[in-house]
Amino acid sequence: MVSAYIDGMKPLLLLALAASSVFAADPASVAKEELPSLVVLYKELHANPELSLQETETAARIAKELRDVGLEVTEKVGGHGVVGVLKNGEGPVILVRTDLDALPVKEQTGAPYASTKMAKDDMTGREVNVMHACGHDVHMASFIGTARALVKLKDQWKGTVVMIGQPAEERVLGARLMLRAGLFSKFPKPDKAIALHVSSDMAHGQVGIVEGYALANVDSVEVVVKGLGGHGSMPHLSKDPIVLASQIVLALQTIVSREVRPGDPAVVTVGSIHGGTKSNIIPDEVRLQLTVRSYRPETRVKLVESIKRIVKAQAESANMPAEKMPEVHVSDDQVAALYNTPELCKEVRAALEPALGAENVLTREPVMGAEDFAEYGLTKEKVPLCMFWLGTQPPEKVAEAKAKGTTLPSLHSPFFKPVPEPSIETGVKAMTSAVIALMKK
Repeated sequence: MVSAYIDGMKPLLLLALAASSVFAADPASVAKEELPSLVVLYKELHANPELSLQETETAARIAKELRDVGLEVTEKVGGHGVVGVLKNGEGPVILVRTDLDALPVKEQTGAPYASTKMAKDDMTGREVNVMHACGHDVHMASFIGTARALVKLKDQWKGTVVMIGQPAEERVLGARLMLRAGLFSKFPKPDKAIALHVSSDMAHGQVGIVEGYALANVDSVEVVVKGLGGHGSMPHLSKDPIVLASQIVLALQTIVSREVRPGDPAVVTVGSIHGGTKSNIIPDEVRLQLTVRSYRPETRVKLVESIKRIVKAQAESANMPAEKMPEVHVSDDQVAALYNTPELCKEVRAALEPALGAENVLTREPVMGAEDFAEYGLTKEKVPLCMFWLGTQPPEKVAEAKAKGTTLPSLHSPFFKPVPEPSIETGVKAMTSAVIALMKK
C-alpha cells in the first residue's frame, strides 16, 4: 500500500523538481551556485597580480576559464588581450569588458591571500611590489561568473556576447591596443558595451550608475624648466630654474580658478617636481609632472594651451634666453572622458533594480578619475557605453565612515580590501541581469 502510494506520487515529485529547477534558473541562483569557485579564482588572481603589458599568466587564465564554459576564444589581441565569443542565435551583439592588470603598490591589507609579488616596472626599470589595488581581480571573477551564468541561461536570451579581457587599463593603453588589433573588425561588432568597476566607498550588495559624463579626460604633461647652473652663493651669475619652476607652479593655479567657466569641472595638479642635487648648487634643470583633467573636449584643449602659454610667459618674465625656454611635453598616455550613454544606462538600471532591489541601485556623482573603457565609444561605430559601480565594503563600515566624516581606503591604496564573497556575487548577478535584459528573446 505504501509503495503504491509512493509510486503514485512519483510523477508529482518529478513535476515539482522540474518546476523547482526552472524557477532556480535565474542570475541570482547561478551567481550563488558559482560563488565558491569564483572566490577561489579571485584569491588566486589577487595573490598573483601582473603589471600593465605584462599580463601573460592572467590573460592565459581568463582565456582558459572562458574556453572551459564553451566560448570561442582568441588570445593575444593587442598584446595580452583576450576575446571570447558566445553565440546564441540571431540578436544584438553586446560587449562585456574586464581589465586584467595590477598596480606597482606594496599590499598592506593583511589578507591571508595578500600579494607578495615583485616585478620589473617597464616605466622606471625598477623592481616593484605588485597589487590588485584597483579591484581588477573582482572584475575578472565577476566577468567569469557572468560567462558561466550566460551559458547556463541561454534559454533566456538571443544574440552574441563578446567578452573581452583587456590589458593595460592602468596605463590607459589597452583599449586602443585591442581596437588597433581589429577588435571591431575581426570579431562581431557590438551594438552596446557594458562594464563594471569596484567602488571603495559603497556597501557590498549595492551598485551605482552615473548617466552622462562619469570619468574625466586625462592628459599627462611634463614641463622641462631650463636654467644656467652655478654656485648657490652667486645667484646673479646663474639663471635659477628652481625659482622659475616655483613661479610656474603658482601661476598654473590660476588656470582653473580664473580661466575655466565656474561649474565646468577641471583639474591642473603638479604632482612631481625634481631638480637639484645639493643645497649650494643651482641646477641646470627642473622637471615638473602634471595631471590635467576635464570633461568637455574644448576645456581639455584650453587647459593644455593655457599651460603652454603660462610656462612661456613666466620664462620670458625671468629673462630666459631663447635657447633656455622651457619645453612642454604632452604624453601619449592620455584618455578621453567616459560618457555613459543615458539611454543605455536607463536600460541597465531597469534590469538591476528588480535583480538587486531598487534601494540598492544608487545614482552616483561623476568623478575626475579615468578609464580607457571610454575608447570603445569613440570609434567611428560610436558604440553606446555604460559602466556601473560595484560596492565592495561592509555596510557598517560605510555607515560609520559617513557618520564620522572619514574616508575608507581608496582605490590604488595599499589598504584597499574588498569583501570578495558578496561583492562578486552581486557583480555576477548585476552583470548577468543587465546582459540578459539587453538581449531578451
